[in-house]
Amino acid sequence: MKKIVLLGLLPVLLAISCNESSRKVKDDADKKTVATTTTSDSTALQPALQSITPQGLLEHTRILASDAFEGRSPGTTGEDSTVNYLVRKFKQLGLKPGNPDGSYVQKVPMFGFTARPEATFTAGGKTINLEFPKDYVAVSRRFVPAIDIKSSDMVFVGYGIVAPEYGWDDYKNVDVKGKTIVMLINDPPIPDAAHPSKLDSTMFGGKAMTYYGRWTYKYEIAAQKGAAAAIIIHETAPAGYPYDVVSGSWSRENFDISTPNKNMDRAAVEAWITTEKAKQLFSATGKNLEQLKQAALKKDFKPVTLNAKANFTIKNQLREIESKNVVAKLEGSDPDLKNEYIIYSAHWDHLGKDDKLQGDKIYNGALDNATGTAGLLELAKAFTKLPQKPKRSILFLAVTAEEQGLLGSKYYASNPLYPLNKTLANINMDVLNAYGPTEDVIVVGYGNSSLEDVLATEAGKQNRRIVPEASPEKGSYYRSDHFEFAKQGVPALYAKSGVVARNQPADYVKKWQDKYNSDDYHKVTDEVRDDWNLAGAIEDLQLFLRVGYNVANTKAYPQWKPTSEFKARRDTMLSGYKN
Repeated sequence: MKKIVLLGLLPVLLAISCNESSRKVKDDADKKTVATTTTSDSTALQPALQSITPQGLLEHTRILASDAFEGRSPGTTGEDSTVNYLVRKFKQLGLKPGNPDGSYVQKVPMFGFTARPEATFTAGGKTINLEFPKDYVAVSRRFVPAIDIKSSDMVFVGYGIVAPEYGWDDYKNVDVKGKTIVMLINDPPIPDAAHPSKLDSTMFGGKAMTYYGRWTYKYEIAAQKGAAAAIIIHETAPAGYPYDVVSGSWSRENFDISTPNKNMDRAAVEAWITTEKAKQLFSATGKNLEQLKQAALKKDFKPVTLNAKANFTIKNQLREIESKNVVAKLEGSDPDLKNEYIIYSAHWDHLGKDDKLQGDKIYNGALDNATGTAGLLELAKAFTKLPQKPKRSILFLAVTAEEQGLLGSKYYASNPLYPLNKTLANINMDVLNAYGPTEDVIVVGYGNSSLEDVLATEAGKQNRRIVPEASPEKGSYYRSDHFEFAKQGVPALYAKSGVVARNQPADYVKKWQDKYNSDDYHKVTDEVRDDWNLAGAIEDLQLFLRVGYNVANTKAYPQWKPTSEFKARRDTMLSGYKN
């Protein structure tokens, strides 16, 4: 990945019995489990590896994804149930409280906001009406009850990027203070001059998305430039998800971290608009969106003032909440190293309950991310089965509000319970494999750190290989909790099951994932299924245990690779610390 500038860088316990379908999933998973240990493994690791089971993973997942947990949204009874469940399980495992204050929680001050927006554009003497959330979504992350923007001049700023290292400035020679900017999602897909069918690998990572392409960056730079409102034009392919994923989450209660200035440094309005409505807007101003998209692929692009005005009124329903990260600790065995840490993370939250829906109202989030949270518990159990504890300490961190913008991990990384210069690595889990064992392991953000080298070695013991992600343009590296650790300089590993399934057709995994993304991702249908095959998830968890155990017992610190955008931050962090 290319170096980029990171700007503005966020007690109810239920006994649920397993019914016949539950037992069927477990039995099937047991039958499909493949052996993942080899004679080269040390005897010490075997009890830990063998303690990670499909039964245990499924039991935790089924409970966390049950209707009784109401979709695990922050600030609800679903959060209370989830936090209490996790704390109870960590206590039962004999793990120490992860917070130095003697508790298993880190309080995360947040506020909830439910936006009720109204918006219109006026262009070419016409009024363009916008239907929420069909045509657009808009929120204000300012902790204020109302926002009113009238007749704000509109400016198209291409991809909305300022990247000095690429000689790129989409805001050149224009002042957008108080104006409404419109921009494209993702990075500019710049063709290679010598091979027009390929992308220029020297610009914005080529095919891979950089942080400049992430929607969070675009709103951050818009705020720095003083824009009153920032609108991103949604396109499914470059965004990496369909518009209904955006509208489904942004049209409900959202959250942000509470700050002393009440987020008044954010743009007053942050919005998305469908491509269809964007084309209507541009056409009304005498502009062609497709032509402007082509112009925006060049360094000499200059912002285009649109003969249009934007009007936004937002009424914010606000509430302050105190959400929680849950953290447990296995203290290291070496007196000289036990104050150094490896963090396993997974987000416990999902999208909660939507009473406006007909029929099923609960976003159970079974795969996303009850499985990852269940995996965290299985790993915690596994580490307690080791005859000899690792030299360094292990933290098991279940974070809140990932779905709201990585807020729980952002808060931890900005307010760490243990020094980040003594935190060797973060290993993150988000959506585990329910389709069976694979021959390969995907590294999201391939080429970033030496943790990949450890992963490759340990994967070899499972007769597996590591591979880069197939679609780096979707920006998955910036979409889960490991990124908040990486931004602060901590080497972070985000790996997932690969795409070559054992004993299955070549397109088996792709078809499975495509179906999940289209039918279940961020929808009420993301529930535990009878046809899940958790053998691949068990392989992955055993692999993650191996990697963490290796790092916890190896003298050398993991390192960012020379081309990583996070290396400088880590180097500065460690310059005054000697292990």
